[in-house]
Amino acid sequence: MTEPSAAGAKTVKSTNITRVTHRVTVTDRWVRNGHQSGILWFTGLSGAGKTTLALELERQLHADGHQAYVLDGDNLRGGLNGDLGFSPEDRSENIRRAGEVAALFADAGVIVIGALISPYEADRQMVRAMRPDLFHEVFIKSDLDVCESRDPKGLYKKARAGEIPEFTGISAPYEEPVAPELIVDTANQTVDQSIKALRDYISANLFQDRAVEVA
Repeated sequence: MTEPSAAGAKTVKSTNITRVTHRVTVTDRWVRNGHQSGILWFTGLSGAGKTTLALELERQLHADGHQAYVLDGDNLRGGLNGDLGFSPEDRSENIRRAGEVAALFADAGVIVIGALISPYEADRQMVRAMRPDLFHEVFIKSDLDVCESRDPKGLYKKARAGEIPEFTGISAPYEEPVAPELIVDTANQTVDQSIKALRDYISANLFQDRAVEVA
């Protein structure tokens, strides 16, 4: 059968299932936490600084007593998405699954920081459609030559040597965000400057007074 979802129609193979409604609302969780939840979706080339910024942002938010968790693309591919490759179809499924997990975390009141290349605009919009009220696209921007000069995992070197097929930016495309909520230019900003920009955005959008008001 097909079941409509926020991201469009999808085939559901499970039968005899009944969706349950939680007795604790998202607003209840915001009141308990003292802040809204949200999905900060970091997208950008490998080496742009997504994971570095995500982990430091998570550390600082946690130190301040906020509920935050990083969903890192490599970690997900080592477990939940371990059966997926890097074809366009598998990349889309990788993002869909990550988006579903991010939506669950956000519903639980957590500030989710997704650090995934997510190279296709359509896939990022698919995730946005899952929870448009909580989704914030953050473009971690850095030129290809800068990312390649960093090459923290040695992946660009392998891609140039033909050892990694379908590598984003080299043999596979990266579609820059059309209208992200925030752009963090890591080619021209330090880590501290980038974190400040992220924290300022969070303060303006997730820590407003209405976050702790009961609807």
